[in-house]
Amino acid sequence: MDLPAPKVVVFDLDGTLIDSDDALVAPFLQLGVDRSEITFGHAVAEECDRLGISLEDYVGAYDTGVVQAFDGVAALLDAVPRWAVCSNKHPAPGRAELARLGWEPEVALFADDFGWAHKSLSPVLERLGVGPAEVLMVGDSLGDLQCAQEVGCDYAWAGWNPRVAASRPEGTVLDAPSVLLWLLGIFD
Repeated sequence: MDLPAPKVVVFDLDGTLIDSDDALVAPFLQLGVDRSEITFGHAVAEECDRLGISLEDYVGAYDTGVVQAFDGVAALLDAVPRWAVCSNKHPAPGRAELARLGWEPEVALFADDFGWAHKSLSPVLERLGVGPAEVLMVGDSLGDLQCAQEVGCDYAWAGWNPRVAASRPEGTVLDAPSVLLWLLGIFD
């Protein structure tokens, strides 16, 4: 792996830290959206608009108690000295899930922090007080990759997500959270 050890790791939440694909899809299905119409990696308000449902109805149908961390993620977060979350998720379920899992990122920005449009790393880096060269973004979608490219920081795919593993994206793919610990020079 050719990435330098970053000072801060910025994670996407859904599909990266938590196995939430089914939880994200369930409200859409409950609200009458055909599964074939649902895609991942979008700002929640934009996706609700695209699918013709209200954001409030979607959030009301979302169950914050069902998602779990991917295997090895809790240990990863316990070991990473500085980490943040940059997510397109609605803030209410996002913060509820972070609290339920006992995770306390240094910074956690959600869809409302980006004016309900697609997320951006710039405000995250600003709050962290770091530049792009000091950051690694880890995510599971092309939207996450785009965030990293926009600011010029390194990016790695959360290859522990089966959807990412099956897609075989170009670039650095971390097969397991423990691989990131090795990259960071933190050994179990």
